[in-house]
Amino acid sequence: MTLTHFDAEGRAHMVDVSDKAVTDRVAVATGCVVMAPETLALVTAGTAKKGDVLGVARLAGIMAAKKTADLIPLCHPLPITKVAVELEADEALPGIRITATVKTTGQTGVEMEALTAVSVAALTVYDMLKAAEKSMRIEGLRVVLKAGGKSGTYEAAP
Repeated sequence: MTLTHFDAEGRAHMVDVSDKAVTDRVAVATGCVVMAPETLALVTAGTAKKGDVLGVARLAGIMAAKKTADLIPLCHPLPITKVAVELEADEALPGIRITATVKTTGQTGVEMEALTAVSVAALTVYDMLKAAEKSMRIEGLRVVLKAGGKSGTYEAAP
């Protein structure tokens, strides 16, 4: 398998997608922020000092997906048609589970946009709760679904 972001001389370059078909594309990424039960209680009770942790993190994730091409050097700017970021408190973790779904109709996929949305949402959760707990961990960032385009559908094992 060759890496598409390198030319024949091994130099990094942006992949030419001009010959690719325009298709509907979707990507779903997940991750979580693991924290102490007491920190999670601040989120679920709505008593975190900085306010609505999940609402702010949701907006941050949406904004991040739209800015992915500004952050990742070889990503194409894409006409994103949907970004949904879901954050769910999970006492069994304990922490916050994050899922981002990104859609476009274009010549390249939106996996990086979905991963960026989850990453920034998780960083925002950390930022909003760090006064209560600095030992939180961001874990499990991965693409769980990719559909559309020449390579077809990818679905991660559970």
